[in-house]
Formats: sequence, structure tokens, C-alpha cells
Amino acid sequence: MNAAFQAGAAQVDITPPLGTLINGDFITHYARYIHDPLYTKALVLQQGDTTIVLVIVDICAMPKDFLDEVKARIQAETGILPANILISSTHTHAAGSVASLLLGAADLPYRQKLPGLIVESVKAALQNRRPAKIGFGAVDVPEHVVCRRFFMKEGYRALNPVTGGLDGVKTNPFGDEHQIDRRVVPVDPQVGFLAVKGLDNQWISVLANYSLHYVGDWENGTITADYFGVFSDEIGRLLGADSRFVGMMSNGTSGEANIWDFLDPDRYPREHFAKSELIGKDIARKVCDALQTVAWQENPALSARYAEVEAGVRKPSAEELEAAKKLVAETYYETIQQVDMDVLRRIYAREQVLLNEYPDTILFPVQALRIGTGQIGALGGEFFAETGLRLKENRASYFTITMANGYIGYIPPAHEIERGGYETWRCRTSFLELGAEEIIRNRLNELL
Repeated sequence: MNAAFQAGAAQVDITPPLGTLINGDFITHYARYIHDPLYTKALVLQQGDTTIVLVIVDICAMPKDFLDEVKARIQAETGILPANILISSTHTHAAGSVASLLLGAADLPYRQKLPGLIVESVKAALQNRRPAKIGFGAVDVPEHVVCRRFFMKEGYRALNPVTGGLDGVKTNPFGDEHQIDRRVVPVDPQVGFLAVKGLDNQWISVLANYSLHYVGDWENGTITADYFGVFSDEIGRLLGADSRFVGMMSNGTSGEANIWDFLDPDRYPREHFAKSELIGKDIARKVCDALQTVAWQENPALSARYAEVEAGVRKPSAEELEAAKKLVAETYYETIQQVDMDVLRRIYAREQVLLNEYPDTILFPVQALRIGTGQIGALGGEFFAETGLRLKENRASYFTITMANGYIGYIPPAHEIERGGYETWRCRTSFLELGAEEIIRNRLNELL
């Protein structure tokens, strides 16, 4: 085998048909309108006997058992080790569903179809390999990301539908903007990126990473890649790349960050897709400018490390479980169309009953990749910016891809769980033990 560094990229259309179930909301939606295509995008890096694969999929979330099967298929058809394969969701909330989240159901035909398409994208990227070079960089884009968790003014009642008590913070205070005191925490404003060119200076791929949850400026029932897709198209156009180029945007540590700016709600256009277009294109412009000064590496060393961390599961008490069962028994979930606090109580009651069936511990996927002088961390859930910023400390070329190799849900730091708020409400998408974030972060630090 030629020891020279090679890279290849490819994308495969995964746009679901109309009628496909969409998750990512409190209730199920159905695809009624396709605004732009969705893709699975693969980037293959090879140096001697070491091959690393990064796959970014336009989807909300993919659970670990699903991705373990996909990786096994990739290994069977290509020989690439699962530990060297990173597969993540962009976390667009307007895609086909392969996971049951709250009342958002999984679409079984789409779940059966998607693995083959992901494998196809990896095999196509392998076919497209050619001698290459890489570069890492970063640029700050603070204007498009804000903390969505707020301390509210004295006397405000932030109700918790799980405990029946009050939270110390409020997430996304729609209609209560006048009650906001201040944001809870700073967010991560940085866009990190890995750039890949052929030795002929033709572009192969740019993989970017931004800690912005998603934009969501579309009507429910829409299929769209959100700003992730806008960036990917625009960066290729700005670079003058040919049709072989694959632009990729991954999700960083954005568990408490979005761009629904409750303190300045009029700073973006309100038309459907206008905000995601503006944000995606602006990030692409800034990355394109930063690419002009990238230091290229023609012979980067590659390595990968993977571990599964055992973490405890938070479950309801016996009393909480009995109360939840009673509420579930009297609720007609199929009639729910609008979500208010009473409906949230019923949705989260169902979550307690289902969560109680979980094992007492789960295995959480953690991965570290070294690509030349740069590093990429991968975590299988939604982490807060605090986690990503701590992982970046003393690392010049590093970013964290979340929703990678699995999806466990929110993993906030312990002090944020104690404060409460939507991201911490105990359910199947927020259930790890109080100290799980620290345990997982420390393990990733060790791997890095």
C-alpha cells in the first residue's frame, strides 16, 4: 500500500419521501414539504495502514445500537475498524426519524433504508481517494450563537413538569421575554474546521464545527438540512470548488445554545429559511477568509482511540413512578396537537414509565482522533458549551463533534442539572447520573 497520505470525500442523497415521520419536537410531525435535499457525507483519510472515516448525516439523532450496526457493515465491506469511524448527526430537526424522542416516533422504513446509504457514502469516498494535504483552522463567529437558558426576574415561576416544583432557570422563555434577568452561561463562539485539498490544489472537503443547536426557521412538516446545508453549499461556491467537493458542517457543544435571541428578537429576518440562509452563508464567508492563511500538512500522521464509558441512569422513585403510571393511564396521547404545561406533565409522565425500563447503567461512546497536528473529539450526546470550552483548553487545533457514534440525549454539567431547565428534565433524552458529564469529559481528555 502507498504510504503517502490520501483523502477522498463523497455525499449520498438521503432525502426521505413525503409522509416520513419527523422527530425533534415534543410530538410527531410528518414530512409534507421538501425544501432542500438531505445527505450523508463521508470524508476518508488514509496514511499507510491507518484509515479514518468521518461521516456527517443530515438527521436529528441516531442511537448507538443503530450506528454500531452501521459501523459493523462498513467494516465488513471495507475492512475499516469501527474505532476509526466517526458518524454523527447534524441535529437538524427537519429530517427523517430513526429514533423515538419524546412523542416523536421513529419511522421504521426510513430506519431500515438509511444504513445502506451511509455505507454507500463511505465506499464512494474510498473510491475518490487521491494524494492530499490537510489544514486546521478556526474563526470566531459570536454573533450567531447565544445561550438559551435564562435566570428570570424574582417571582417568576419556572415550572418543572417532572418534579412538579420550580426550576432555577428557564429555557426558551417564549412570551416571557419581559421577565428575563440574564443569560445563565457564556457559549462557544468559535467555528473550527478541517480543510482537505488534493496535492493538485483542488478542493476535496471542508469539515466545519459550530456550537449552534440549529436555526429552525421553517414550518413543521418541512424537510431541510437547516443552516448546516446552507453552509456546506456556500463554502463550496465561495472556494470555486468543483462538483467532487463535499462541504460538511458538524454540531459542536450546543446543548444550551441557539439563535432564538429572546433579548434581541428582531435582529434577523422572519421569513421561512431567511435566517438559516443568512447564518449559513455568513459562517461560510468567514471560514473562507480564514482558509487563506491555513498552514498545510502534506504528510499528517493519523490515529484514533475509542472507549465506552459506563454511566449511571437517573430513574424515577417508586412514588414518582406510580404517579406517572396513573397520569399515563388517563391520557389520550394520540389526540395531542398543542403543547402546554399540562401536556408536558403527561409527556414526561410517559417518559418516567419508559425510562424505568432502562438498565441501571449504560455505555457511552467517547472517541478521539488525531489528524496531523490537529485533534477532534467525539461525544454521543448533547453537551453544553462549558464542556467543549474546557476540552479546548491548551489545545490549539481542536474541536468536539457531538451527537457522534450514538445519541444519549443531554449531558449537562452537574451544577446545570441542579439549576433545572428543559435540558435537565429527567426523561429518555436526559437521564445520566449527576456526575456523568465530568466522568465522560475526563475520559475524552485521557484519550486526547
